[in-house]
Amino acid sequence: MANEIWTIKRCLEWTKEYLAERGEEHPRLSAEWLLCAATGLARIDLYMRMDETLNAAQLETMHAAVVRRAKGEPLQYITGSTQFRMIDVTCAPGVLIPRPETEMLVEEVLNYLDAEVLSPEAAARQRVELPWNDEVEQARKAEAALADERATAERRAANLTAADEAALGSDVLGSRAYAEELADREAEEAAAQAAEAEVAEAAESELDEYGIAIEGADQETASAQDAASPAPAEPRIARVLEVGCGTGCISLSLAWERRGHVTCTATDIEPRAIDLATKNRDALGLTSDEVAFSLTNLVSSIPREEWGTFDVLVSNPPYIPTDVMRSLPHEVKDFEPDLALEGGADGLDIFRRLLNAAPYMLRAGGLFACELYEGALDAAAELCRQAGLSDVRIVRDLTDRPRIVRAIVTEPKQRQ
Repeated sequence: MANEIWTIKRCLEWTKEYLAERGEEHPRLSAEWLLCAATGLARIDLYMRMDETLNAAQLETMHAAVVRRAKGEPLQYITGSTQFRMIDVTCAPGVLIPRPETEMLVEEVLNYLDAEVLSPEAAARQRVELPWNDEVEQARKAEAALADERATAERRAANLTAADEAALGSDVLGSRAYAEELADREAEEAAAQAAEAEVAEAAESELDEYGIAIEGADQETASAQDAASPAPAEPRIARVLEVGCGTGCISLSLAWERRGHVTCTATDIEPRAIDLATKNRDALGLTSDEVAFSLTNLVSSIPREEWGTFDVLVSNPPYIPTDVMRSLPHEVKDFEPDLALEGGADGLDIFRRLLNAAPYMLRAGGLFACELYEGALDAAAELCRQAGLSDVRIVRDLTDRPRIVRAIVTEPKQRQ
């Protein structure tokens, strides 16, 4: 085998067949992921470089990765990363792998912050290229071309003599006539605008008893108006508390997508999670002032002076009911940490503790949002109502299963 030539194409096809024989649900996709990790290429590059030969180091990496995948180890642990919304997240054994459902949890928080906390400027999204943008651009270009044509006609007409016009014919006469008409129209518009400006200036001037404008009165009036008008308020920085951060994907996405407008404090009880989340933060170039990670049990490390100052308490806590843990797929129950998965008999053990903490951590009107087990959402929503929270809602995931509970703290509490 060492003397064989292994091209990207051959390795891709062999890996796909090998994994399919061992029950891989998506063997080609898995083969692509593993090859990308081994070669450093993007998926599209694999198909553009099918005849390229893998070197010895790449083959060794690929062989080890295929063996791990065949045993059921998650691809994210093997490749060492995954994509989450707009960021790449490093993954490692011992820390829960981010899921698409959690991307929706981030979206719920962003929607709340945009509507209730941040200024319109902070919440503005980048311009998206829509199908009709090309049509708008074409119309703009056509309008510019027409303006150039008119300007050229005007210049040509202005330089022609009567004899030239007679020799060249009606096209030039038409151009000159249009140019003259355009010049007359522009002169009329300029005169009208000057007249309007003069009237407006007179109306704004303060007159003395003889009807003469008082010099400097307009500046004094403007200064008085400026003094009377309050200065625009500075956009408020939103404060988010995340409990159980894992890879840090929630807090990092919030801070990344609303950079300069959102700061996050995130906790976890697992040292490996804090280390990995910090690594992910550093890779993004975010600072500890933007996202601060703390090794602690739930909210134990939050200073007393920060209680009641958060706009959001968000969490993807352990929520799999104990009985359901036994039926989880092999690659989940045998590789991902139980500490980040199991949520007690009904899956709500940690949720209840977070619900108790929410009124102490959040300001009035603050959002409490949790991702939970699909069979526990109705019970979670009822617990929120019993705790006095308002606007309790259940959000469904991409497969139309109930997945997120969100509610508003209307009456914050203070512990004596």
